[in-house]
Formats: sequence, structure tokens, C-alpha cells
Amino acid sequence: MVSMKDISAACGVSIATVSKALNDHKDIGAETKAHIRQVAKEMGYFPNSAAKALKTKRTYNIGVLFAVDDHSGLTHDYFAYVLDSLKCAAEAKGYDITFINGSSVRPNKMSYLEHCRYRGFDGVVIANTQFDRPEVLELVQSGIPSVTIDHIFNNVSAVISDNVKGMRELLLYIYQKGHRRIAYIHGADSSVTRSRLASFYKTAAELGIEVPDEYVCEAAYRDTKAAHDMTEQLLALKEPPTCILYPDDFACFGGINAINEKGMKIPGDISVAGYDGIRIGRHLEPQLTTVKQDTKKLGQLAAEKLISMIERPKMTIIEQVVVEGEVYPGGSVGDLNLK
Repeated sequence: MVSMKDISAACGVSIATVSKALNDHKDIGAETKAHIRQVAKEMGYFPNSAAKALKTKRTYNIGVLFAVDDHSGLTHDYFAYVLDSLKCAAEAKGYDITFINGSSVRPNKMSYLEHCRYRGFDGVVIANTQFDRPEVLELVQSGIPSVTIDHIFNNVSAVISDNVKGMRELLLYIYQKGHRRIAYIHGADSSVTRSRLASFYKTAAELGIEVPDEYVCEAAYRDTKAAHDMTEQLLALKEPPTCILYPDDFACFGGINAINEKGMKIPGDISVAGYDGIRIGRHLEPQLTTVKQDTKKLGQLAAEKLISMIERPKMTIIEQVVVEGEVYPGGSVGDLNLK
């Protein structure tokens, strides 16, 4: 392994000068700096990460806690894009990311916090996990710089989608299409679900839309079977809805299957709308009406916020950064004004 001492001997300069050249210090000449760097490159020199960590007190490694209940992992239609953006933004700042083992069976039974300390993470991004688990609470209360995605704790920064505005704009769009009997199959209890559900009821009340209790039911996120079964129940009502909202685009596919099994057409006989804006929804016929979340911005801001906390802790404010989405009209919501 090539060392600074080897480069020093090859260039005929001191080790201190080599160090200054490789670390881009300004107190040596540009020509000398360029020569030393070229020699280092030709000799195959790479800085030792352990030595760098001792000097800078940072490992330039960020932990990512991502535990998905349905075991979809990085194939998750929505979070895959968020995490890809997070990875790109972190790498652009010189950081690597490492996933924290989120399974129930972990080597040596280390807790999340113990895993982070063992790996020496500079900070942690926490996304799509059971945020009320004791292990997660221990991690966010540990003092390790942390950022959550789509969940708010009092003591850490969060990057969150504007679920209130997203649901409001989706419901307004459907209302403008003439729909008044609108059902909502919402996801399992979480801060995201509570925000969307409250916005649904509040917006409906402002628009004068009556929402019978039987029009609101639950199916877990991404659970196509549960969405299928709930759709069947809604279609069997004496006065069924003209439009059904689903917890997410993927779950909506289960509802679409139930509608097709009844021999009904979308949007001619009934309308549907999802949430998230996953790409496959645009390849349906008709294209799925949904709220397209800005996954690129969510991941990018999470990385930038965390790195700011790591590098400038005294200047970084603990805050909630809200990222807006937008309604993607698609074609799965029919216009009742034309009938």
C-alpha cells in the first residue's frame, strides 16, 4: 500500500508538503501541488479512511434505517426513488451510505443505536419504519445527528411530504369533476395516514360533501388484497360511491381488479384515484389519477439537511421541511358534469 512517505521520497519533498498538496492547502504552489497529485495518482495512492476519520472526527458514512413491513425492501415503488435521490445527494457531498440491518434477526443482537456506534456513522436517516418502537426512540434520543422522512419527532429534523395539501388538492380535483359520493380507503394508522384522513374530512366539510361512515375504511399500504376486499364492500352498498380514493397507487391495483371482476368500467361506471405517483400508474389504461410526490426532492433534502447537521451542528436548526406534491390528472376520474 502506497503511503505519503513513499510519495514524499518520489517527489523529493517533505511528508508535510505531500499532505498539504493532497488536502488542497493553499500555502504551497499550484505547480508543486499538481506534480505531487499526479505522482500520487500514478503510484496508486488512496487515503486511509481510518486515518482520515481520526483526523477529521468523521467517517463520511451515513446510516439509513429502512425497514418495510411487507418485505419489499428496495423494490418499494415509492421509497426506492426517495433513497436513490438520498444516495446521489450524499455521494455528491463525499459521503457513503450504509443500510442499518432492520430485520428482527441481527448479528450479535445489536440494537439500532449499537449498530450505528459500531459502524461509526456520522448521522442517520430514518425512513419507513415503525417509529414508535423502543429501538427507534432510543436512536433518535441518542444525540447522533438524525433526519426522519415522513415522520416528526420533537428533537430531530424531518423531511415530510405535504400530505394535507396533497389530499386537499386531490379531493378538490375530484369535486370539480362533479363527484359528491366519494369514498376513501385509507392506510394503517401512522402520522401520514392521520394527516391525509384529517385533510380528507376537513376538505369534504368545506365543500359540503357528506361522508357516510361506511365510505371510509382501512387497508394497509400496498396491500392489494385488502384494497380489493374493501372495494367489493363499497360497491355492494345500497348507494355506492362514484369515486374511490386508495391509500397508495399500488393498493389501488387491487381495487381496480375488484371493479373489473364486477364487469364495471373505469371511469365510465366508477372512478378511482391513488396516491404517490409511481411510474407504473402511467402505463395503465386509463392512466391513474394520483398525487405525484416529489421523491427526488425528498431524498435530496434529507441528505443535505443531515450533512448540514454533521458539518455545521451549531448553525443547523431542528426543523420540519415540507415538500409539496402535485395532482397528476390521469384519466381514471370521470367528469360527471358531462353526463
